Amino acid sequence: MTILHVSAVKNWGGGENHIENLSIELSATNPEVKNIVLCVENGLFHSRLIKSAIIYETAPLAYNLDFRFSKKIIQICKTHKVDVIHIHDPSAIALCIIADKFYSLPPFIFSKKTSFPIKKKRSTLYKYNYSKIKKYLCVSDETKRVTAESITDKNKLITIYHGTNLKNKSTETPFLLREKYNIDSSKKIIGVIGNHIRAKNFETLIETADLIINKEKRKDIIFVQIGNFTDRTADLLESVKTNNLEKDVIFLGYTPNASNFIPQFDALLVTSQSEGVPQVIFESFYHKKPVISTDVGGIPEIIEDGMNGLLAPKHKPQLLADKIIQLFDNTELIPQFTSIAHEKLVSLYTTTMMAQKTLEQYKQIIDGKS
Repeated sequence: MTILHVSAVKNWGGGENHIENLSIELSATNPEVKNIVLCVENGLFHSRLIKSAIIYETAPLAYNLDFRFSKKIIQICKTHKVDVIHIHDPSAIALCIIADKFYSLPPFIFSKKTSFPIKKKRSTLYKYNYSKIKKYLCVSDETKRVTAESITDKNKLITIYHGTNLKNKSTETPFLLREKYNIDSSKKIIGVIGNHIRAKNFETLIETADLIINKEKRKDIIFVQIGNFTDRTADLLESVKTNNLEKDVIFLGYTPNASNFIPQFDALLVTSQSEGVPQVIFESFYHKKPVISTDVGGIPEIIEDGMNGLLAPKHKPQLLADKIIQLFDNTELIPQFTSIAHEKLVSLYTTTMMAQKTLEQYKQIIDGKS
C-alpha cells in the first residue's frame, strides 16, 4: 500500500516527530508500505527530511489555502497511486478537501494530536466531518473525548498513543549545557522543551521560576528551555529580565534533536495549558528523568501523580513550584518515579505499537471496513 502523509505545518514539533517516527517504523517493520510525506517547502520539517531516508515531496504554502499545495496533493496521488491520505494537522484537512473537489482523492485518515476543542463554526464542522475522513486517530482518550463533541460519526474515533522509538535514541549534542552555560555541578537543571506557542504557556514557567528563585531563595535550581522562538518570545524574555531571572532561566531557541539533551537534565518540566500527549514526556521516561507536569490533555493518562511523576493543575505556578521543591527535597522519589515510568513506556508507549495499530486502520480503510 502507499500512504501519503500531509503536513501543512512550517515549524518542527511533536506532530512532525510523529510523522517521522511512523514512517521510519513502518519502513522497518512493513517494507510493503510505501510512505510519502508532503511538507511545506523550505520549512523546518523540510530541512529535517532532507537529512533522512524518508521519501518526501514539498509544496509552497504562502497562505493557508495556497492552491499550489492542493495541486501537489493531486499530483502525488496520480503519480504514486496513493491508497490512503493520512492528514496530520487542521490546515492540511482544508487543503486536502480543496484537492478532492478537483480530483477524486483516496480516503482520508486524520490524526488529532491536541486536546483543543473543535470550534463550532459551520465551516469548521464541515471540514472535520468531511465524508472522506474514515478514521480519527486521537493521541489520548481525553483528545478522543473532546473531539467526539464535534464529530457526527463517533464510531470513527480511536485512541492511539504515539509513543517513542526505542531504537534511535542518542545522547549526542553539539555542546554540554553545564559547560556552555557554566552551570555549577551543585545546581539541578530543570529542562523544558517546546516551541514558544500559547499552548505551552511559558508564562507559567517564568512565574514558577520566580517563586523558586526569588521567593524561596533556592540557588540550587536552574531552568533551561529549548524550542523555536516566535512572536511570543520577546515578551517572555522581557518577563525574565523584569524578574531578575536572566541567570536562572536560559532560552536556547531552536536546537536540532532537542530530546538528546534530556540526559543532561535533572528533571523535565511541562507547563502546558493544552496538550495531547507531549512526546518529550515519553523521551524523559526512556532516559529515566523525573517529570513534573500540568495535568492537561492526555498527560494524566500516562502520569499518575506521586507514582511515576508529579502533576499540578494548569495556571498554578505555586503548585508547580511546590512539586519541584518536593522532588529535590526528597530525592529518594526519583528512582521510584523513573523506574515505573520506564517500565510503563516499554510495555505501552512505543512507536512499534503505534505503527502497528495505525497500519491496522489503514488496512481496514483499504478493505472497505471503515
